[in-house]
Amino acid sequence: MLIDSGFWLISLSIIGLLIISAFFSGSETALTGASKAKLTALKAKGSKMASRALALKENGESLLGALLLGNNLVNILATSLATSLMTVLFQDNGVLVATFTMTFLILVFAEIMPKTYAITNPESVSIKVAGLVRFFVFVFTPFIKAVRFFVRFIFYIFGVKSDGNMEEMATEEIAGAISLHHSEGAVQKEARDILLGALDLGNREVEEIMLHRSQIEMISANSSPSEIFEKCLNSPHTRLPIFEDTPENVIGVLHAKDVLRSFKRFGLGQSSSKFNVNDIKILDVAMKPYFVPETTTLDQQMKQFLKRKSHFALVVDEYGALRGLITLEDILEEIVGQISDEHDVIEQQVKELNDSSIIVEGNMTIRDLNRHRDWNIPDEEANTVAGLVIHEAQSIPSEKQIFIFNGFRYEILKRKGNRITKIKIKKLSP
Repeated sequence: MLIDSGFWLISLSIIGLLIISAFFSGSETALTGASKAKLTALKAKGSKMASRALALKENGESLLGALLLGNNLVNILATSLATSLMTVLFQDNGVLVATFTMTFLILVFAEIMPKTYAITNPESVSIKVAGLVRFFVFVFTPFIKAVRFFVRFIFYIFGVKSDGNMEEMATEEIAGAISLHHSEGAVQKEARDILLGALDLGNREVEEIMLHRSQIEMISANSSPSEIFEKCLNSPHTRLPIFEDTPENVIGVLHAKDVLRSFKRFGLGQSSSKFNVNDIKILDVAMKPYFVPETTTLDQQMKQFLKRKSHFALVVDEYGALRGLITLEDILEEIVGQISDEHDVIEQQVKELNDSSIIVEGNMTIRDLNRHRDWNIPDEEANTVAGLVIHEAQSIPSEKQIFIFNGFRYEILKRKGNRITKIKIKKLSP
């Protein structure tokens, strides 16, 4: 009778421990797989358990440590009890029988079944188990801290970094989710480009999208007011930099509206006044130039534009030399694509041919080309298509030269001086 009562007591203990092990396994899968976005939405609706689940996910290291510690403790205890029981029943073969029996029971009932259920309903399971898991995290906290210290010490010895950039990881996770939904047809290409463009602002610098200084339309401070006025009228731009002596020495930025306001102050449009455009001192009308480093990230620059209530900045390198200019519109175009108004000169940068090849402007950015064609041409080494060809050729190519790299065929169609202006591109079959 003593053996019978002991058998049933140990058997029930093993079953109870397996249930606890299943709880730990399912909780681990549910809480690590639950969507933060869905839990946040449930929290906003007033779910206290969703709030607890989110708090547990935020402290992922403690959560994982508590669940693994609890799971291993109950599995080891259950296996030890099974071994003692099977040794009594099967004597010398008891250890072998206990090993196979517990492996099967733990694998099926404490791992596969609870994890399969949890992964199909991660948010609902997370909400149900959050309160009890929170209790175990509290109980195991001293042990978790000791283990964490030991693990980090081992990592330190071998030079392994255990603390990742969580913000960067979150951004990559969102970008990956957007690309996945696009490939599945849930997100349209235009929406994908906008979302990825916004996420990518922190990884790109103004130097990558600025208008190069060779293309900047500028005004000489030595020009007469009438000449400056004529240039403002003929220019498609509302803001023009003013230089003195050399284009490197920018001393002001002239806004077309400021010019018109100054004309009004001097009597333009008033019949009783004698208006003379040459009486206006242009430098008194011009704004002070706003200079930014070429290494400023696009998200930082956009914040600065909004803070300063400005739309226009001149880009300089580490030596203070003028590199180009950037506007708020340039940054917005990285998100929404090309923005044009009635005064913009529309240039067709991509011309499609019947043989599936295209002709592009040399100064077209690789990023714009990739977005236009849904390609993945690398842009780490160059910003423009011409720059990429020059980088790969290690020289300035001549017209009609052909290059093949990155799975594309590039043919130089036109060159002006040292600038490549027209390139024919064809994607090669894999």
